[in-house]
Amino acid sequence: MSAADYVIRVLNSPLELDAHAWNALLCAQSQPNPFLRHEYLAALHTSGCAVPQTGWTPRFLTLWQRDASGELQLCAACALYLKTHSQGEYVFDWAWAKAYAEHGLAYYPKALAAVPFTPVPGSRLLAVNGAARAALLHALLRWCEEQQLSSLHLLFIAADDEAVCAQAGLMLRHNVQFHWNNDGYQDFDQFLQALTQDKRKKIRQERRKVSDAGVLIRAARGTEIRAEDWDFFYNCYERTYLEHGNAPYLNRRFFEAMAHTMAPNWLLFVAERDGRPIAASLIGLSDALPLDSSKPQVAYGRYWGALERVDCLHFELCYYQPLEWCIAHGVQRFEGGAQGEHKMARALLPVKTSSAHWLAHPAFADAVQRFLEREGQGIEGYLDDLEQRSPLRQSHTVEK
Repeated sequence: MSAADYVIRVLNSPLELDAHAWNALLCAQSQPNPFLRHEYLAALHTSGCAVPQTGWTPRFLTLWQRDASGELQLCAACALYLKTHSQGEYVFDWAWAKAYAEHGLAYYPKALAAVPFTPVPGSRLLAVNGAARAALLHALLRWCEEQQLSSLHLLFIAADDEAVCAQAGLMLRHNVQFHWNNDGYQDFDQFLQALTQDKRKKIRQERRKVSDAGVLIRAARGTEIRAEDWDFFYNCYERTYLEHGNAPYLNRRFFEAMAHTMAPNWLLFVAERDGRPIAASLIGLSDALPLDSSKPQVAYGRYWGALERVDCLHFELCYYQPLEWCIAHGVQRFEGGAQGEHKMARALLPVKTSSAHWLAHPAFADAVQRFLEREGQGIEGYLDDLEQRSPLRQSHTVEK
């Protein structure tokens, strides 16, 4: 089937989507995650975080077909944004934009299929089957051409998205993240035994430093996270951004929406000393999605911040506490977020991520293709080098 066999609708807001239909389609994908749920996208919009005023203009492209009764059914959809900048994406194309500008061409607005501010791999081309996925991509490309956009970028895509993009001739780009896999560990000590002696020793030393500093850690999930906990977390999160000279991407209204509409998807760790909270980390969870034994339950390292400095507290809150929680609750994978080779010392192993790109200008597309081929060779070499530095003992393997 081609895009002509579907009714195509382009919506100007996530609020125009049918929440139930969108979430049902998302849950049927090979790699769903909670950050593409309707509640999450709606919160980004209603809080003013991902709106035209911040350079994120939503254009949700949907494909519909009539069922036997003649009713239109959603069969494919994509969260699409028109971007006037490249911030909050984590797949960097600043050099491409600069090259366009140097030649007197407009790179912005561009089309972006991604979750704003969220570098989590997952399904982007939501579809009931492969034919609908291919038709959705074709419709996206045709729409971008009609709008005279410079380019289309699909970021942190799932394997089935990557396959259909490659078949359509889009350029593929790869990067590296670091993820932890649960090899059926009974407890944290058993996990440590899977590591080389030097890594095991280092982790124990780092955890001891936090304990010796008189820090206690409290975990709360979902509705256990109190309003004052959310307030404290946001103070920590905001300070982290401000200390780096940037305003935070997400505001307090966004997290208020999360507490009301997606509470089960959040796990909060709060560090306390002398009865006072001093730091916090917020972890995303996948298991509010309908349970499916064919899909692993996943935790996602998202946000952190501290009001006081304690040596190694970042490692404790952002890695060791989440891993210990994952082991205790049978979570199969912990994704540590964008970049960060230092995560390998905490047993988060390198994983290749993918994005797909279409540029309307033939000459620039050719130049970018050559660049990506060279960059891809570098990524493969980097992955080979990282594999040689695995923190796991040689006799230990982890299911992937």
